[in-house]
Amino acid sequence: MPAPIDFYFELSSPYSYLAARKIGDVAKLYDRAVHWWPIMLGVIFQTTQNRPLMEQPLKADYTDRDVRRVARDMGLPFAPPVAGFPFASHVGARAIYWAADQEEGADARLAVALFQAVFERGQSITDAAAVGRVGDAVGLDGAALIDAVGMPAVKDRLRAANDRALAAGVCGAPFFIVDEEPFWGCDRLDHVERWLATGGW
Repeated sequence: MPAPIDFYFELSSPYSYLAARKIGDVAKLYDRAVHWWPIMLGVIFQTTQNRPLMEQPLKADYTDRDVRRVARDMGLPFAPPVAGFPFASHVGARAIYWAADQEEGADARLAVALFQAVFERGQSITDAAAVGRVGDAVGLDGAALIDAVGMPAVKDRLRAANDRALAAGVCGAPFFIVDEEPFWGCDRLDHVERWLATGGW
C-alpha cells in the first residue's frame, strides 16, 4: 500500500479549512489514505519567527480578500471566525487526536465538522462544550470528548504532534507531505494532485 498523505493543519487557519474540504477527494483519486495532524501554528512560529497573517500590515487585508476569492473558486462557503483570527484551537486539536482512537476515520470526520462549524456556520469552538457538541453531531460521544481533552495523555498527543511537525520541516499550515515530498499551502493542492498522478517531477 502506498504511504498515506500527511496533512498538517491548524483549526484557526482559513487556508487549512479550504484544504481540509478538498484533500480527502484528492487522496481518494489515487487510493491514498490521509493522516490528519492538527498542530498549533504558534509553536511553528516560535521557530520560524513569523506571526499570523492577520496580525501583519498589508498582508491582513490581502489575506481577507484572498481567502474569500479562493473559497469562491473552490465552490466552498466561507465566513470569518466569530472568535477572531487566530483563535485558541488547542481544545479542538486535542479532540481530533482523541477521536482518532475511537474509530477509523473519526479524526477526519471531526476535523472537517469543526472547520465547517467555524468557517461555514460562524460558530466558536474555543471551549470544550462547543467541541463536544460538534462531536455529538458527527456520532461521537460528546461527554467523553469533553472529559478527554483535559487528560494529560491527550494533551501530550498534541505536544508530540507539534514536535513531529517541526522535525518534518513543517513551516506553516496547511502543509502536506507526499512520499517525503513537502508542499506548503492550500494553493499547492494542485501540485499535490499532480505529484500523486505522476510520481513526481
